[in-house]
Amino acid sequence: MEAAEIPRLCRDCGNLRPVSLTDRRSRCPNCGSPRLLAHPELTSLSIAHIDCDAFYATVEKRENPSLIDKPVIVGGGHRGVVSACCYVARRYGVRSAMPMFKALALCPHATVVRPRMDLYAEVGRQVRAIMRDATPLVEALSIDEAFLDLTGTARLHRASPAETLAKLARQIESELNVTVSIGLAPNKFLAKMASEIDKPRGFAVVGRNDVRAFLDPQPIRAVWGVGPKLEEKLTRDGYTTIGDLFAVGRERLVARYGSTGLHLSQLAAGEDARKIEPDRESKSISAETTFNNDLIGSAALEAELWPLAEKVSRRMKREEVAARTIVLTLRTTNFRRFSRRIGVTPPTQLATVLFETARTLLAPLADAEPYRLIGVGGTDLMPAETADTADLVDPTRTRTAAVERAIDTLRAKHGNASITRGRGFKPGG
Repeated sequence: MEAAEIPRLCRDCGNLRPVSLTDRRSRCPNCGSPRLLAHPELTSLSIAHIDCDAFYATVEKRENPSLIDKPVIVGGGHRGVVSACCYVARRYGVRSAMPMFKALALCPHATVVRPRMDLYAEVGRQVRAIMRDATPLVEALSIDEAFLDLTGTARLHRASPAETLAKLARQIESELNVTVSIGLAPNKFLAKMASEIDKPRGFAVVGRNDVRAFLDPQPIRAVWGVGPKLEEKLTRDGYTTIGDLFAVGRERLVARYGSTGLHLSQLAAGEDARKIEPDRESKSISAETTFNNDLIGSAALEAELWPLAEKVSRRMKREEVAARTIVLTLRTTNFRRFSRRIGVTPPTQLATVLFETARTLLAPLADAEPYRLIGVGGTDLMPAETADTADLVDPTRTRTAAVERAIDTLRAKHGNASITRGRGFKPGG
């Protein structure tokens, strides 16, 4: 490639060719597409972040094509919160985590769809399977986003990482009817930030020579690890942009904030030594529900807790993992959130153990005040082979596991309603 040329990729037909810096053509000469990507470092970068666009809402539109052009909100009832929303709804100001009544005030004609987490998880697994065809180094952050390391894949695919990523995006869209946005960069921090630049169906590159121009104007909340409290503290100290953090220097940030200051200075400089960790498929598995009316008391809350424990158990069994820690989540009427956790030995994937453990955590809180939400989950995930072995504390665990898996088999064959445990019946139901 000549010194005055840069590589340019057509994201629709995959045509990659060097072009002159003075070439102003806005369409691909091969297929006519306007989706051209040109960057001096396009063929030399290999760390990517891929994020599915408005994933839950996109899947719902895929399942019901009549919703394609309509504003769609995925979430609970009037008292719930927005789990996700499509880009049409976002034009009205609707955002994730917004109370549902506010979202419907902004966009009263939106179609509201209850979340279907099992469906989203299945589509997410299909997306990751396509990613793993491109590289084994896929680190899932959630069901709809992941980091990829395509270093060394050029010989395998006979294509640069950028070409492989564009092909991957086309494959996900054509096979699954889900669109993705891609960030390509020298490291994970920059790649994740780049993937937000051009949504939806975006593909953005942040090269080594772009770091200062790209990072300096970004707000400090864009730094990985900066939450509301740290942002407030940094703002009080006079830092509002990443450029402010970089300008003050590493020594002063470390002196002021200790190890946090070192972390801030490294990311402000565009440095991120974290490797892609492909074994982090799931960090936790959880389920929660928002009530139509506030609930108080053990009986009412436990009745809501049991089906959530069953849902988490089913997903753990399907993903062949077990939890070493059980987490209970509660949210009060005024949106205060409580989280309680406890370790279990051996690790478990049983609904019974999830429920009984979470019920123990719930007991001292159940009568304290009314609640609008309850959730249960498992974290510190382990391979399923370690799960639910008998021990001195609970010698019946293996028998409990056998009974529960027999019930799972019957439900798989005849449907979830074919057999119901006594605790599955709600008071007054």
